[in-house]
Amino acid sequence: MKNNEILISGAGIAGTALAYWLRKAGFAVTIVERAPEPRPGGQTVDLRGAGRTVIERMGLMDRAKAVTVDQRGLALVDRDGRTTARVSADSFGGEGIVSEIEILRGDLARLLYEESLPDTEYLFDDTITGIDQETDPGTVTVTFEKAPPRRFALVVGADGPHSVVRSLAFGPERDFAHPIGLYTAWFTVLDDDLDLDGWYLMHNAPGGLVASARPGRLPGEVKAGFSFRSAPLAYDRRDVAAQRDIVARRFAGVGWETPRLLRAMRTAPDFFFDSMAQVRLDSWSRGRVALLGDAGYCATPLTGLGTSLALVGAYVLAGELAAAEGAHEPAFRRYDTVMRPYVTQAQELPPGGAAGFAPTSRFGIRMRDLSMRSMTRWPMRGILAAQFAKAGDIALPEYGPATARPLSA
Repeated sequence: MKNNEILISGAGIAGTALAYWLRKAGFAVTIVERAPEPRPGGQTVDLRGAGRTVIERMGLMDRAKAVTVDQRGLALVDRDGRTTARVSADSFGGEGIVSEIEILRGDLARLLYEESLPDTEYLFDDTITGIDQETDPGTVTVTFEKAPPRRFALVVGADGPHSVVRSLAFGPERDFAHPIGLYTAWFTVLDDDLDLDGWYLMHNAPGGLVASARPGRLPGEVKAGFSFRSAPLAYDRRDVAAQRDIVARRFAGVGWETPRLLRAMRTAPDFFFDSMAQVRLDSWSRGRVALLGDAGYCATPLTGLGTSLALVGAYVLAGELAAAEGAHEPAFRRYDTVMRPYVTQAQELPPGGAAGFAPTSRFGIRMRDLSMRSMTRWPMRGILAAQFAKAGDIALPEYGPATARPLSA
């Protein structure tokens, strides 16, 4: 083991961004990822606020803009497809509900992955099964499902809201995950006949149901979604067919393009289903293990700030480790100090929360339409502007050039 070697679990946006900054500071980095290769596609994510600043500091903004998804904005539609409200992408300075810089999750992760090469070691098609900080003080002994055990100076969990690292080092998920009463499904549809005219279309139906479709990056590519309000559901996360059945039952009889999207959902290769929950911990580190992004502070897609939290968190964590000159404990404390206020604000849900996003009654849906039509006018504009401004509400430190020193025992 090198005494400045860091293991990251998860090759998504948070993990690859952290690898970039750690390698730039001279640390030796290994990333373990359960998928057999970088995950392609996925839904669109926003580049906004401090997240944009981090991408700019990486020198990647031009390349990110080259693969952005062209979207005109968000439009609400009724069961017959008639527009009831819309907000353009250039509202709120291009950082509103739909950002002017929208990029597929897989495209951004791929860009960051490529920037982390060739100096980052990747262990694809594998996962962590054990973390031991006791047997060999000053190191973390990690066991894997496939690779032989190894020792590292530090381990960072950047492996999402169902983090394996968090479970092994901090405790069971139920202690930290706080559901907001929403379930969501995402998948890709290839359909040249579904004309969105460049808009992210959303249809609300009574019962807290939301069907949506937004443009992908390729011709005929549609990113579809179904969300619904619900008490906790018991289901097997490995049984995709059963998850599709849950969604199909909920949305049976719903209007607009829902029947077409349900048919496409049955065969979509990238179908994803999960509950929306925020992750909250009093500390994002335990010994030589730290958490990053959704693993430590998932805000839910309702806030639109998950990507900013991942990018900013990676930048700050790497910067503090480099600045601490080999002392991980003060670096982890500084990471918490810098990030905590930003995370706390980011986890504040938009006005109305789950109820505002997915009203249960026809009256609630009419009020949601009215609210959106009023978004760019006083007083709603000020309320929403404050919500969107959270993305940039952090004074990003300027970390100077640093060379990684051995991480102290």
